[in-house]
Amino acid sequence: MNKILILLFCLPLLIKSQSTSPSVSPGADYIKAITPLWTGERSPDGRPHVSDRLLERLKNVSMEEAWGYLRNKGYMNQYEGNWWILRPDSALVGRVVTAQYAPLRPDLEKILKDKGKAEGRIGNMNSWPIDVLKNGDLYVADSYEKIIDGTLIGDNLGNAIYAKSHTGVIFYGSVRDIAGLDEIAGFNAFTKGHDPSYIQQMMLTGLNVPIRMGRAYVLPGDLALARKGGVVFIPPHFAEDLIINSEFIQLKDRFGHQRLREGKFTPGQIDGAWSDEIKKDFLSWLNTQKLPMTRTELDNFMKDRTW
Repeated sequence: MNKILILLFCLPLLIKSQSTSPSVSPGADYIKAITPLWTGERSPDGRPHVSDRLLERLKNVSMEEAWGYLRNKGYMNQYEGNWWILRPDSALVGRVVTAQYAPLRPDLEKILKDKGKAEGRIGNMNSWPIDVLKNGDLYVADSYEKIIDGTLIGDNLGNAIYAKSHTGVIFYGSVRDIAGLDEIAGFNAFTKGHDPSYIQQMMLTGLNVPIRMGRAYVLPGDLALARKGGVVFIPPHFAEDLIINSEFIQLKDRFGHQRLREGKFTPGQIDGAWSDEIKKDFLSWLNTQKLPMTRTELDNFMKDRTW
């Protein structure tokens, strides 16, 4: 029982059951233990691995649809707003790799750096999360909103991040070299600010551990959807259903708008509960559309809906 309690609740500095030496990263067994509702594929580090296909479809989900879905499921603390955004008109999505930073304490920093060296980690601590990134991952860090001297990356590390993940970063803190970051085609950043200073008096205390991002609480392997309206963190076991819900709503809206422009139905008919006539017309209309999901997926989804 004691080992289970340690595994689940000693988040920033987990003590592995086979050792009394603290480690920045808790390992795959810990991540599996805190994400038991995910039953699909996992990355080698234990994080849930939502498919690339779903990640691509997530880019078209609106903030309000994702937020509303999660609220209806009882997940009230998955959103954070008020970001500085490198590319405001581009959506950023990915599988979350989390990092927890703290004000530097020399005695603890030495212990963590020695342990990291023994584990084969190289370079400064703010580069360790970059080393574990894979394609489709998203580097998400809580750096306690430190702006001056809290710049986790500049354009050099930004290039390294994009080369490995092809996504970007979400930092509850800051970045530097924004002109250089802007030159990395495809790279995006959501941060709380930017500053020309370099990182000082900070240390990495947790890698792939649960972190707080303002109003939101985030687990490794969550999906992040970042848009101009903010960032929402999606538990992976909801991802597929959330995405197809959003896609279905968008299809209904497109159909409704088209039929209103054509004058075939009145606003009261479209905005209210749909009649059998409208439902039949909608199903026929779907056959003429390019769908974001397979028709089989859509038919299975509609079987369980009351419209």
